[in-house]
Amino acid sequence: MNKIVKIALLGIGKMGQNHLRILTMLKDVEIVFIYDINENACKEIAKKFNVKVSNDLDSDLPKCDGVIIVTPTFTHFDYINKVSDYVKNIFVEKPLTNTLESSQIILDLAKQKGGGLNIQVGFIERYNPAIITLKNILHNTHKIINIDLIRTNKMSNRITDVDVIIDLMIHDIDLALNLNGEIDDIYAQGVVMNGMIEYARAVLTHKNGAFSNIVASRITEKRIRQISITTDSEYIDCNLLSKEVFVNKQSVEQRFGNVSISSNTETIEVRAQESLLLELIDFIALCKGDDAKNHIPNQYDGMMAMKVAYKIQEQIHNK
Repeated sequence: MNKIVKIALLGIGKMGQNHLRILTMLKDVEIVFIYDINENACKEIAKKFNVKVSNDLDSDLPKCDGVIIVTPTFTHFDYINKVSDYVKNIFVEKPLTNTLESSQIILDLAKQKGGGLNIQVGFIERYNPAIITLKNILHNTHKIINIDLIRTNKMSNRITDVDVIIDLMIHDIDLALNLNGEIDDIYAQGVVMNGMIEYARAVLTHKNGAFSNIVASRITEKRIRQISITTDSEYIDCNLLSKEVFVNKQSVEQRFGNVSISSNTETIEVRAQESLLLELIDFIALCKGDDAKNHIPNQYDGMMAMKVAYKIQEQIHNK
């Protein structure tokens, strides 16, 4: 008999409601309660999804196996601290916290608990079916030379507490680290508007010798989620929105003693799956004590991404 995992959801904004929708689809999940500082909105959502509302976290958190935090970024630190007193499995939307210092405190907190605290950070692009397909292709590739990552989106009214680096670029920083490993050097430029970075470009030199060129913009009208990878044997295009992956390889043909070089493009089939569903399946597995802990993005990944993000912010503001 499958274990029923008891989950609480903190934050019922747009993303929180997406989490709630997925949670109601999972057969091994019981939603113990939802919580939001906007009590009226919380009651409306609770009625829609037929779930309970918590008015006292201290009383209700001990009833849970796992907690999902989908609140504004500046509140992550306080909620992780509070939840960790009662629950060992925590999912927090990216970024881990809103500052490097508070992210380090969370890392120290997890160490103090001696492995008794599991934190999954919501780097959802790792669960994008196109990324999963891309990583399978790269597993059979000789060597990555360069990765270009572009992410643009017109400024959202719901994101007011973080700049474009923490809002958008953090996803691609995590992907760059996940695909190419640790960073050796960073060069960044950007555009600051009203004290907030709204356009950023960064070149990351990795310790393995590869490069990652990352562009993030909230002043671009067109919505783009694109990754292009140059390896020593092929060129790969990956569209994260349309979930399409194309592999371009050179072919050499012999024609009347002359050499003709052409490029063949192969379209790779991407399995249709919802990223958030895959992400939450991993979290439920984590709560059950399954092996998801070995590959989920955790607090260390969140901290590494924040370190790179801070260096990019620092360079742009100093210029």
